[in-house]
Amino acid sequence: MSVDAASTPQDRDPPSIENRKVPGRLANAAYRSREYLSENEVTALMAAAASVGRHGARDAALILIAYRHGLRVSELVSLRWDQVDLRQGLLHVTRRKHGIASVHPLRGPELRALRRLQRDYPETDYVFVSERKAPFTTDAVCKIVRRAGREAGIEFSIHPHMLRHATGYKLANDGQDTRAIQHYLGHRNIQHTTRYTDLASDRFKDFWRD
Repeated sequence: MSVDAASTPQDRDPPSIENRKVPGRLANAAYRSREYLSENEVTALMAAAASVGRHGARDAALILIAYRHGLRVSELVSLRWDQVDLRQGLLHVTRRKHGIASVHPLRGPELRALRRLQRDYPETDYVFVSERKAPFTTDAVCKIVRRAGREAGIEFSIHPHMLRHATGYKLANDGQDTRAIQHYLGHRNIQHTTRYTDLASDRFKDFWRD
């Protein structure tokens, strides 16, 4: 018997996959034309979330806080009540990915939404929790945002990070200082912030005077 014939399957070379096509995820551009939401789309998203299920107010608040403060989904699910100062109207934002921590003001809509959350989900350490009072997972947030997107009639698939991008574009279109936007979003590298100011439509508002 030859050596090849006597070898075990483990000893033999693995079958070649050179001519096989392994399906993979396409680039984001294949699924949607842009990676951010407009202010009107975020408003529609919150309204849709509020109208679905028994926890609509919680889900709408989740979208509101993520948008107003440019939170990554990991920052959103890890947000604790000890970071929230309802009396002074402040949110202590701890950034992931080595981002810069900061303190943001909380405005009326956020304060009202957070106070309702405290009433509806008392004695919890985390701001956003499930019906069993367990902290949300990132997958749970993705499902909430996708469902709200479908209910709002948004014609492309959305994900939570689009809310963070929406924050950057909103602030840039409002003419906010690029350095201030950088610190608000927690970017260590300002090049991550200029993507928003580069696409701000207000840069061209005086080009035509009809």
